[in-house]
Amino acid sequence: MVMSLDPAAADPAEPDAPPSPLPGGGAPLQRDLIAGLEKGLAVIEAFDQERPRLSITEVAERTGLTRAAARRYLITLAHLGYVQQDRKLYGLTPKVLRLGQSYMHSARLPRVIQPLLQKLAYALQEASSAGVLDHDDVIAVAAASAGRVVSATLQPGTRVPAYCTSNGRVLVAAMPDEAMDAWLARQSLQPLTPHTVTNRERLRLELLRTRANGYTTIDQELELGLRTIAVPLKNYRGDTVAAMNVSVHATRMRMEQLVEQCLPPLLHAQAQLRTLL
Repeated sequence: MVMSLDPAAADPAEPDAPPSPLPGGGAPLQRDLIAGLEKGLAVIEAFDQERPRLSITEVAERTGLTRAAARRYLITLAHLGYVQQDRKLYGLTPKVLRLGQSYMHSARLPRVIQPLLQKLAYALQEASSAGVLDHDDVIAVAAASAGRVVSATLQPGTRVPAYCTSNGRVLVAAMPDEAMDAWLARQSLQPLTPHTVTNRERLRLELLRTRANGYTTIDQELELGLRTIAVPLKNYRGDTVAAMNVSVHATRMRMEQLVEQCLPPLLHAQAQLRTLL
């Protein structure tokens, strides 16, 4: 049986009824939410690099759905072409990329940042990327390599942990203290390399230093051989909306050189983008 995800079928309200107001400007009212859409997207998000193929039971465990509900969502997504089945396992199809492409092609942020990223990368002859915070990770929304292949993570659409990346620390440091502490408290600080900061208090100090300095550097905490420096990207109101970095290979540049050579161009690009964001 194929389950309908049609909002009109899920919402008994009149189609032309005005939306309910958001109380206090916060979360929408529960009656205005379509649970089927929320759960369907959760099923898609259950697949990742570590588990690209999942059974019905595994999808249920990862999404909090019952096994019967997980099965129905997978059947629906397969019918729509977003999921394919191989015996008892399911995996995403390339059609899922349409969801990300819709953002990349329509959102203003990547289109504004990309030209300056390319200019920066080619001027320095190093890789550069921009990212936004998504819960505990950073998602790259724009990137330029200038012919330098430094890391597979430096391309649009890639997701990396925020705690051990320069863009991530810049974005977390921009949070108010209470939000930053709550973010820190829920992190599982895994040692991805021997250089990864896994002590919570030390990481908090790094975030405060990042906030005070207006930039941060990372020395091989995400990947061995990868060094990065990042600055926040702020809009005209002073709100941090993204972060931008330059990435180099450790064999080509010392940390002192990274700051000396890459920070001034980053700050220049930051100032240019502030009038555009």
